[in-house]
Amino acid sequence: MNRLFGSAPKAPKPTLNAAISNIDGRISSFDVKIASLNAELGGYQSKMAKMREGPGKSALKAKALKVLQRRKQYESQRDQLQSQVWNMEQAQTMQDNLAGVMTTVDAMKTTQKELKKQYGKVDLDKIERMQDEMADLLDVGNEINETLSRGYEVPDDVDEAELDAELELLGAEMEMEGAGMEAGGVPDFMRDEVPEFIDEPPETAAKVQEAAR
Repeated sequence: MNRLFGSAPKAPKPTLNAAISNIDGRISSFDVKIASLNAELGGYQSKMAKMREGPGKSALKAKALKVLQRRKQYESQRDQLQSQVWNMEQAQTMQDNLAGVMTTVDAMKTTQKELKKQYGKVDLDKIERMQDEMADLLDVGNEINETLSRGYEVPDDVDEAELDAELELLGAEMEMEGAGMEAGGVPDFMRDEVPEFIDEPPETAAKVQEAAR
């Protein structure tokens, strides 16, 4: 028969969420019934409070007891359904957590593959050689900087006493030249020789004073 007409389509497998929704609907129906019984019990209690003891009150009390018994049965069934929902919700939480863990594991596996692929392209020996070359270049640069920043000092074979004596001699000569300028107006180095570009020798201070008179 299945070959002629084909097999019936398979119903989808029930899920925890669907089961929880179904039981929640049944719990809601029990809540409605319990609320209706509570209203009925309230009416019986208000009537019995106004009645005297007798057959009428006893009959009304018997009805109230039956309603109370039905309410307890509904409450018990509702509590059982609520316990089932609680257990299924816990199972759903565990299932969701497990799905999250599996997603994390898959992501870690993918990341691990990508890291292996990327690190496989890195040549550690080449990096070490490059680091060594950089260190050598830095050393060369430091040597160049030290060479350029080296100061020019006075040679060690120069006698400081001789330098002091020569400095004092230069000072004395400058003082003598200053005194000669004040006396005759002509420095000592120009008294014996006249530069080629001067046609006539410099006049003395006396001749300049006579010309001025």
